[in-house]
Amino acid sequence: MDNENNKEVGAQKSYSALWFFLLFVFVFFGLRLLLPWLVFMPTATIEAMPRAFNMPFEDVFLTTSDDVRIHGWYVPAPNARGTLLFFHGNAGNISWRLDSIEIFHDLGLSVLIIDYRGYGRSGGRRSVPGVTLDALAAWNWLTEEKGVPADEIVVFGRSLGGAVAMDLMRYVKPRALILESTFSSLPEMVRLDFLAPLMRLLIGDVWNSAEVAATLTVPVLSIHSPDDRTVLFKLGKRLYDAVASEKTFVEIHGSHNEGFQDSWDIYVPALDAFLTKHLGKWKKNNGVRGQVPCGVWGGAPRFWL
Repeated sequence: MDNENNKEVGAQKSYSALWFFLLFVFVFFGLRLLLPWLVFMPTATIEAMPRAFNMPFEDVFLTTSDDVRIHGWYVPAPNARGTLLFFHGNAGNISWRLDSIEIFHDLGLSVLIIDYRGYGRSGGRRSVPGVTLDALAAWNWLTEEKGVPADEIVVFGRSLGGAVAMDLMRYVKPRALILESTFSSLPEMVRLDFLAPLMRLLIGDVWNSAEVAATLTVPVLSIHSPDDRTVLFKLGKRLYDAVASEKTFVEIHGSHNEGFQDSWDIYVPALDAFLTKHLGKWKKNNGVRGQVPCGVWGGAPRFWL
């Protein structure tokens, strides 16, 4: 009888171990398959155009190395002191970033902003490795088609766009880099630090920006708000601390999505000072911004990356 009980207990343990293994495999592959749908939140409708801010622009269509057609805008600035390559966050599309484009335009930068694959008028399907190919295509268009020297390009990434910008740094060297409200690595976005290794095991070491930061040789401006509840301030600070090159940290206030607007008197002068240091002075447009106030169109979700 004891032998039979022992066999039954052993069988139950074997079944439990099997079910645990199957559950782990399901979660492991399920999360990896679902990751693009969890991270990327694209919309197709272009809600406004740069002309709404009295900015001339050029519709740009790029082809990536894997033959995906990517859409973007090139917004030239008169007598520009440099060119900004703009990578936006995880939600919406480029038309949700016109207020930010205007800020950089009025600071004397021509701007190229692209929609990642699956966003706006860009083709293809949302993909974690694909956004790096999109970023490389944008860089190549600026340097090859437009003939912009690398040392006149500033790369800017906000939130998820910061991770895209950092991944691009593995392959290119711009004049400078601006990171806003971004994170050290995607697995560390989990609220409890002790769970980060588990997340790294489940989804892989996705967008390890801190690793790239340790290899940087270009000047970096990092901007983040302690009020940010989407990408925690500590993750932005962790990334900043990992930067090996010349660096500046600017603390703003306000939420993840509106911090740059709520901190206008800190944010814009900090950008101008950084750009002046690395690109030289530029005559401002008499302090006049666009004809449309920031954020006049709605529809943006509360969770952006």
